[in-house]
Amino acid sequence: MHELNFIWWFIQGLIGYNLIFPVLLLAIYKIRKKAIGSPKDGIENIIPDYAIIVTAYEQTQQLPAVVQSLSALNYSNYHIYVVADKCDVSDLHFGSEKVLLLRPETVLGSNTRSHFYAIRNFIRPHSHLTIIDSDNLTDPEYLNALNIYFAQGFEAVQGVREAKNLDSTYACLDAARDLYYHYYDGKVLFGAGSSATLAGSGMAFTTRLYRECLEHLDVTGAGFDKVLQEGIVSRKYRIAFAENAIVYDEKTSGTDQLVNQRARWINTWFKYFSLGFKIFFKGIFTFDLNQTLFGLVLLRPPLFMFLLLSVLFMLANLFISIYVSIAWLVALCIFTAGFYISLAHSHTDPRIYQSLVNIPKFIFFQLSALLKSRKANQISVATRHGHPGQTKI
Repeated sequence: MHELNFIWWFIQGLIGYNLIFPVLLLAIYKIRKKAIGSPKDGIENIIPDYAIIVTAYEQTQQLPAVVQSLSALNYSNYHIYVVADKCDVSDLHFGSEKVLLLRPETVLGSNTRSHFYAIRNFIRPHSHLTIIDSDNLTDPEYLNALNIYFAQGFEAVQGVREAKNLDSTYACLDAARDLYYHYYDGKVLFGAGSSATLAGSGMAFTTRLYRECLEHLDVTGAGFDKVLQEGIVSRKYRIAFAENAIVYDEKTSGTDQLVNQRARWINTWFKYFSLGFKIFFKGIFTFDLNQTLFGLVLLRPPLFMFLLLSVLFMLANLFISIYVSIAWLVALCIFTAGFYISLAHSHTDPRIYQSLVNIPKFIFFQLSALLKSRKANQISVATRHGHPGQTKI
């Protein structure tokens, strides 16, 4: 009986700390920022030579816009590599010496395989590379904003993925989620002395570090960024967060698209969350703040999971201990305040605030995604945008 009681309170503690962890992280960030001041703009006088790798799988309709956006970058020392995996490229004509269109002879079906296919076909040995999705657009100053952190000696930098579209309630809620993660898992986590989490695109690395972390692995399915960030942080590098290195990312607009995408993401969390234990304990034993904080973040379940569990624990404790139930309510209020802080400190469109009333619907579809998560990687290897049959709200 004592063992069951211990397990009950232990599980509640594991879930409950996720509600207050962002605010604690924010406190560390504020204290550390006050102690060390603002970071310098740059130290080393370097001009990186970038390989910009754009990966596409089956879909090519947005590639011309992506390449046009990249061609307008306010930077000269780069080359664009478009890897069109399992794509019909007969209508793709970019007409620029800065663009190399690559069509693999066999289907790769993997982000990292596409990346290394591009690396093997580099026209010159680029010092740095950056990953861009086939539906992204880039701010003209994207590479210059990354350079600020490479000049400080960082070898990995994550930019910001802002919403390209806010054409539905779900797109707005998806954007709200991104703002939360950009703030806490990017700006605050990095500012607290750890590393920004990687987001799959809008990220850049020295070519040497990228190859060192992934070239010996064959990562399939979603989640290569999880493996990559573990490889970087476990090697004691920090991933910088560049809030002015902006890529515009297409948000999920329809319910089918939302469920399939989230099913892959949830599958990815279950597949790779244990990497958090490895990094956390390595940080504890070596007194490494970067690894310790980063490991805790990797162990955190997806938002909807720990929020639902928190509400269930609060209700269950109404029949066990009213004081514990009140403690859960206070913790939920702290989390809610922290969520609004992230929106208030970001460039948040009014439509995003208006969409928040539909969070219960958003959570319902993520529960549907949870049920599909076991077979998520069999659904598709790429997110489809504007696919027929999707319901927009």
